[in-house]
Amino acid sequence: MRVGIFGGTFDPVHYGHLLLAESCREQRGLDEVWFLPTAVPPHKQSPDLTPAAERSEMLELAVAGHDVFSVVRYEADRGGINYTADTLAHLRQRHADCELFFLVGADMLHDLPRWHQPERICELAAVVAVRRPGTGEIDFDCLRAVAPAQRIDEIRHNQVEMPEIGISSTEIRRRVAAGLSIRYMTPRAVEKYVEAHGLYV
Repeated sequence: MRVGIFGGTFDPVHYGHLLLAESCREQRGLDEVWFLPTAVPPHKQSPDLTPAAERSEMLELAVAGHDVFSVVRYEADRGGINYTADTLAHLRQRHADCELFFLVGADMLHDLPRWHQPERICELAAVVAVRRPGTGEIDFDCLRAVAPAQRIDEIRHNQVEMPEIGISSTEIRRRVAAGLSIRYMTPRAVEKYVEAHGLYV
């Protein structure tokens, strides 16, 4: 089974996240996409981060009804800082019959060599870089120090293009704090959850 792994803070999840996952599912022929909410992201620790349990609940509301989307709470339940290489190793061990695809935006791909054990990440999963229209070609040469040429060719082949969608979690939090509408930026169930739990105000 071909499984996409999509990690992030998802604070909150929005339609841009869902569209990225669906674009990867369709263009790379994935059987499932697993959303993996982080507990404490190593690269952007913030005291204002919404608790992982609430971010996970919003994700589950967002993917409800899509049979091949699901939420994996492994990092959220463990708490603290988790590294992608270790998480992928855990998932490979638990799901030995699955071929893993690690979904990242093109901007994150350029940072990948500075992550914890990037060589191991490239070994454990096929990296899928997602490009938005008008952003230019992805520079895969940034991976030369962390992956062999054959693996880089595979990553280049795996790239996905998704439609432009100008939504961000940061903007959603800003709008909620300002008392503005977030309708049609995130699924209605997530919008109602944010309202009911008084998030981002």
